[in-house]
Amino acid sequence: MAISTKDKDVLERGKPSAEKRSGDGVSRPRPGVADYLAGEASSFQSNLTPYLPHEVIGGAVPHIPGTEEEAVWNAASQACGTEKVHYVYSADGGRLWYLACPSTALSSEPDSWCPLAAALPGNSEFWDRETVYLYEQEGVASALRWDPDTGRMQVFLGAARTLLPRMQSMDANFVTINPELAEVVPWKNRMLRTEKLSRAASMALLYVGIGINLIIFLFLIFQFILTNTVVSDLDEVKKQTEKASQDLMLGAYNALQSDSIKHMVRIQEMLAELQKIDGTLVKYNVEGPQLNWEVLVPPAYGQGVGTIKGQVQPGLEKDGRVRIKGTN
Repeated sequence: MAISTKDKDVLERGKPSAEKRSGDGVSRPRPGVADYLAGEASSFQSNLTPYLPHEVIGGAVPHIPGTEEEAVWNAASQACGTEKVHYVYSADGGRLWYLACPSTALSSEPDSWCPLAAALPGNSEFWDRETVYLYEQEGVASALRWDPDTGRMQVFLGAARTLLPRMQSMDANFVTINPELAEVVPWKNRMLRTEKLSRAASMALLYVGIGINLIIFLFLIFQFILTNTVVSDLDEVKKQTEKASQDLMLGAYNALQSDSIKHMVRIQEMLAELQKIDGTLVKYNVEGPQLNWEVLVPPAYGQGVGTIKGQVQPGLEKDGRVRIKGTN
């Protein structure tokens, strides 16, 4: 980093550190989580080429936490007249300071970065807003400064033979940015970022699906091995099952052997016999295996009739008939 200044303190402050001179203190872009998920980590470009676009612009917008990307992209797209823009920004003093250019301006240098971005507030080459930051490449020079009256950031771009003398005529400190020692600040592109996140999400779903299927497959293998290797003593279970089956069959047989039909037939038989002698069946009671019945018959049939044989009760009923009790 070369510095032209009248201030001795500024001169000392502008000297690059030993780490930067050795290259160890310079950070380079690294693949992020989205790059790994999308399977693009191996093709990620970490060694970006310094390149000064011919249509670079700069500005500042209010800093609203959580909306940095949206705010900078909106301002840059309006300034460039297209939504396809590349931009970089930093936050300082409640504002977002950004540089931007149309994406078409990087058609010849897609894997590049703008060294002027290293002079944005908060980045490695920034000292203060009273300093003018210069960068020259292939006969084209650029300058970044802050207007002392309004505080607005200004970006100058032009031929080196005309721009540099104009800048050096100002009463200010000057810093020439050395891209070999400055911290790399890569361009951002909203559309490319969205597409990368979409690819990362698709690959994440694929990995999750493969993982779930693998777990299910391993579980099925475990079940198969368990089924074919575990020996169970089923003799006792077999005996209990056979006993339960026999008890069930016996219960079903007993249910089918119900005396309901037999008693219905007996009642019909008794009613038929009593009808012939003007008798009446007044009671027919079945309690388990015990049967009790009572009939009223004329006195002439006091000893019973047909199959109706039983114990004759003493005395006559009110209607003059005899009551007979039986169990057959």
